[in-house]
This record gives sequence, structure tokens and C-alpha cells, in this order.
Amino acid sequence: MQIKRVEDIYLPDSLLVLLFEGEKFSGINNEICEIIETLKSRRDFTGKKGSLLRVPLIQGNLYLLGLGKREDCKLNLIRDSLAKGLRNIGRNHNKSAFVYLENLKNFDSLCVALGEAAILCAYSFDKYKTKDEDYEAFSLNEIYTDIYDDKEISQGVKFAESQVYSRELANEPGCVITPEKLAEHAKKLADKLNLECEIWDENKIKSEKMGALLAVGIGSKNPPRFIHLAYKPANPVKKIAIVGKGITFDSGGLNIKPDQFMLTMKGDKTGACNVLGILKGAAELNLNVEVHGIIAAAENMPSGSAYKPDDIIRARNGKTIEINNTDAEGRLVLADALCFASELKPDAIIDMATLTGACAVALGKNRAGLFANNDELADKLLDSSTKSGEPYWRMPLEDEIISESLKSPFADLVNCGERYGGAIFAALFLKEFISNNIAWAHMDIAGVDFLDKERGIYSKGASSFGVRTCLNYLCGIC
Repeated sequence: MQIKRVEDIYLPDSLLVLLFEGEKFSGINNEICEIIETLKSRRDFTGKKGSLLRVPLIQGNLYLLGLGKREDCKLNLIRDSLAKGLRNIGRNHNKSAFVYLENLKNFDSLCVALGEAAILCAYSFDKYKTKDEDYEAFSLNEIYTDIYDDKEISQGVKFAESQVYSRELANEPGCVITPEKLAEHAKKLADKLNLECEIWDENKIKSEKMGALLAVGIGSKNPPRFIHLAYKPANPVKKIAIVGKGITFDSGGLNIKPDQFMLTMKGDKTGACNVLGILKGAAELNLNVEVHGIIAAAENMPSGSAYKPDDIIRARNGKTIEINNTDAEGRLVLADALCFASELKPDAIIDMATLTGACAVALGKNRAGLFANNDELADKLLDSSTKSGEPYWRMPLEDEIISESLKSPFADLVNCGERYGGAIFAALFLKEFISNNIAWAHMDIAGVDFLDKERGIYSKGASSFGVRTCLNYLCGIC
């Protein structure tokens, strides 16, 4: 996708205008203004939020998209609206579009949003669908605009490309992406971007005393992998570790899931895919931050060798864990990964995981949970999430009753609590594997990861929610 200044424009196939409800339009030229005012007078188009109208012209098509009242409009609505408009343009076989932004120029980071929308609107996971002879792919490949900031456009495009990279991996089924294959993708990315890369097989995982990761992966014919990538600029201002849950498929293990709950479990690796996307973005943006990407990858399957309820396992930091639910496996693989991340002594650790259904019950499917032991880190991530349009809600990390329920009569910890407060239990469990004095944030993206229908910038499937938030956060450090 190419995004160019308006000076380069020559008869685009389509024109996209975003309009506010109740405002007179006076841009572009008299002909377009007259068309829009006529449509408004007939109430064919009023600028109501989410409304979209396509008007065939002698040359090309005019697309009008409503933003509602100006005072209620935020950047995220503009980003989603741009994606909606551009997606419709591309699906209607238009190869080029002029996006009019003059009436939106007072919004900060407008060109970042355009860059993101331009890339994300075109993505869909359809590689396994048979294309018939009438199939026409998304055709939009050139976008022209009157408001252009090269740095912002480039940043938005790289943010979105990083998210698309993660989504492409996350959407792949478990028969394609196993722990070994995920490690291969990590190695290819490292080679391409000149990142440091270390991959441990099951024998190395065992010798490195990662008993929790090993236990989860031992029931599958596809053995676990531990992946460590590092992006190291010459004189970094900070060192940040990003940790991802990489369960390439989650059957629940011996505590097997009901059939309907097993669908979409190919996406239980999204946290790990996000880590790869973030490393890609950090390297391509040449950020002056040292970023370590840490992934614990396993397939949680039932078999004669699978770990069992009542088993007691030992994590890398020596803490013992009594297993009372093999379907609470993500926190186990993260436990060893967080121990490793703590050993690097970073300025901050951020983990991302499709961890608990409880978080989805609490916050719904449009907002992720954020837990943090450090207010400054939490505030910066929440600010970054606002900029990215990926909403988080900070959840409590202190609860005496839930903390008490972590205790086991036979080991240091149990891996699963009761139904109520499940997301808090999981976060408190993870906290046990963070070294003292390290700022840490846990992002529970279980509710927002998988979309069963198209929405805003997202097509169906894995959203890779959080990639752009973390890249915004890393950019803010520089």
C-alpha cells in the first residue's frame, strides 16, 4: 500500500470524505460541496456516526462516512472510520483513493491513524479458502491525502504491519504452528532483522530447570520450545522485556475442554505472536530501547505422558506448584518465562496472554485487563492504549482473600483458584515469579483476542490486540 501527498494525485478511482453531523462541508471543490449539501438536504446522508454512503460520479466514486458530533469524536473513531471507508473502497474494485483530511487536521496523530488504517483495512485471513473464477482480491493499493506527515505515516504503517505479522501467525491452525514451527518463525524474523536469537529444545528446557513449561508440553508429540529474541541498539535508554504465552493449541489437557470451548484455541498463542510483532516493529522503527522478546511455547494435550491433577512441579525460581487444573496451563508456562525475564534485570517486564475467561466476563470483548505492580508503568501503558485505540482497564492486584487461596497444603502454590476473581488469581500467581523491585505489567487479552465478525480496523479472527499499545509505549521511552 502506497500513501502519497496530494500533489501526486491524478484522477483517483474514489474519494473518501469523513463528515461530522450538523456541520457544513466546504472543502475540495464546489461540485463536491454541492453534492454533499444536496444529499444532506434530502437526508440521504447526515453524518450520523457509522453511516456510509457510496455515490457514483462520472469519474470514480464518492464515499461519505459519518463521524457523528465533532465534540464526541476521538482519534480511535477516526481510525476505525478510515479503515471502514478504505475497506469498502478496496472491496468495490477501486485501486486508488483520495482521503480528504483537512476538516480533521486538529486531531493529533491523524497521519499515524491513516497509516494504521490503510494497512489494517486490507488484512483478512483467507489463505485456505478456494478462490473461484469470479473472485477479486482487495484492490486498493494507492492512497492520496491532503494532510501528510511522512514520519507519522511511516510510524502508523510500521505499527500496523507489526500487528498484521502477529495476526497472520495467530490465525494459523495448530496443525501448522506447533512450538517448533513458532520457533522457526522467530529464527527467520531474527535473521531478517539482525536480532539476537536463542531457542531451547525440551532437553535444554529441562536442564535449565523450567519445570512448569516442561510439564505443560510433555503430553504432546510436539515438544515445547523456549524462545528468546533481543533487539539491542548501540546506546539504549532502557531495557524492556516483553513476555508472551505461546500455547499453540489448548485442549485443556487431562481437564479437557468441552468441544465448543476448544474452538479458537489456536489463538492461545497470540501473546507469543504479539511478542514477535513487537520485536519486528521495534527493530524496523530503530527505537533506542533494548527489547527482549521471551516466549514459552507448548501444546497442551491429553495423553499417557501428560501432566496430571495433583502433580507437583517446580518452576525455574524454585517455587513448587500443585496442579489442580491442567487447563490453567498458560500461567505455568509464563511462570518460567517471567523468571527468565527477571534474571535479565530489565527496567520493566510486560507480559501478554490470552489467560482467563474470567477477564472476558468482567470486561467484555472490547477491553483488556491490565494488572501492574507499578503505577508509573501502568499509567504509561494506559496512555499508550488510548493513543492506539486498544482500550485496557486497570484491575486490582491486591486481594487478601484471593492471595490466601494461592496457598497449597502440599506445595508453595496451587495453579488455579475458584471461579470468582479468576483473572485476579492468575495475575497474583504470575506476580510470584517477578523479582522484587522490577516494574511489571500483565495484559490479559483473552476477551479481545478473537473476533467472530468484522469490527473497525479488525477483520474476523485473531486481533493481536496490544501490539500497537506496546509499540506506542516503547516509542514514548525514546
